[in-house]
Amino acid sequence: MKIKNDIKETFGLPCTVGIGPNMLIAKLALDLESKKKKNGIAEWAYEDIQKKLWSVSPLSKMWGIGLRMERNLNRMGIFTVGALANHDLKLLEKKFGVIGNQLYHHAWGVDLSDLGAPILQGQISFGKSQILMRDYKKEHEIKTVILEMCEEVARRARKSRKAGRTISLGISYSESEYGGGFYRSHTIDEPTNITMVIYEACLKLFRQHYTGKSVRQISISLSKVTDDTNLQLSLFEPRRDKQRELGYVVDKIRDRFGSAAILRAVSYTEAGTALKRSKLVGGHKA
Repeated sequence: MKIKNDIKETFGLPCTVGIGPNMLIAKLALDLESKKKKNGIAEWAYEDIQKKLWSVSPLSKMWGIGLRMERNLNRMGIFTVGALANHDLKLLEKKFGVIGNQLYHHAWGVDLSDLGAPILQGQISFGKSQILMRDYKKEHEIKTVILEMCEEVARRARKSRKAGRTISLGISYSESEYGGGFYRSHTIDEPTNITMVIYEACLKLFRQHYTGKSVRQISISLSKVTDDTNLQLSLFEPRRDKQRELGYVVDKIRDRFGSAAILRAVSYTEAGTALKRSKLVGGHKA
């Protein structure tokens, strides 16, 4: 309660709190119960998992399970967290690899990661997902948001001095057009954290798989990550090194003066979201 009061007094923002014996259970308590409490505080223990978590459905209501994974689990006959917890672990691992092992143990409330550490060591990737405030029906508007998001993904990779080879693009269509969408990946020859290289890969995927429906959610990720220490020079792309260094310079300016200190021109159009989102705190209006 003291933390809640301090946040309210300092920032003028209300908040909710989840408490648990590990990060996962605290997060589940926060997402699934804290908002229902008058004081905005929910506390779970391991003993609460079967009673409070196993009945959760659809599966995407549980932290760590997205719509795509939910569909995959549904195809296996798994529609609740309880069904996931009681499914054959070997089958989950055969289907999803190390992610299947993680899902199974999360359904039991088990989380062995250290505070602040990646949930899966060696599974580092950089990504961003955004639910749009309205349906985007025009291709040039959709591409505007994709470019802005590529900028943010590249910035996150550069902040960790990383670069990646596999770029993934996810598009979810509006429920008004019966939903659906796609999630596809493209692997390039050399690791990158250059915005326009990531953007070109996303455009290639977009042209191949977009069906013309209205878009309501976009996700982009950069994986197969390596340290950004070596750059292989190419006779066909002599400016690649300057593009890479330019990204780091722009990042320093934004870190010092704010994320809206330098924006691409498209962010000032009606379709742009970066300028609006730079004024939010935790994704919400302060």
